[in-house]
Amino acid sequence: MAETTAFELVTPARVMMAVDASMVVIPGSLGLFGAMPRHAPTISTLQRGVVEVYVNGNVNSRIMVDGGIADVTEDKCVILAERAVTLDNTNRSDIESQRQTADTNGNTRELEFLDAVLAAL
Repeated sequence: MAETTAFELVTPARVMMAVDASMVVIPGSLGLFGAMPRHAPTISTLQRGVVEVYVNGNVNSRIMVDGGIADVTEDKCVILAERAVTLDNTNRSDIESQRQTADTNGNTRELEFLDAVLAAL
């Protein structure tokens, strides 16, 4: 079996994902970095971007995060995200509808996040 690292992505509402991953690509505040087994202990703030979760060497999941913190150790990677959307099974029309509501309400931050989600789809 390939070597893995335990990965969890947690939002204020729930644990969105918990899997054993071969690598996790994280949008850190200083740029993208990959968390793999035996990674040096690292804590990083996150910028808005896509987290890519690799299982058996292939991208298994893509998740748009909007800020947060990544805590990486030798055998675990935990992302505490302010908010997140799974891109793999997201319905584009649902995001467009949410975007329209945010635009109507004048919620600029939500609008920017949803624009990023649509661009990543």
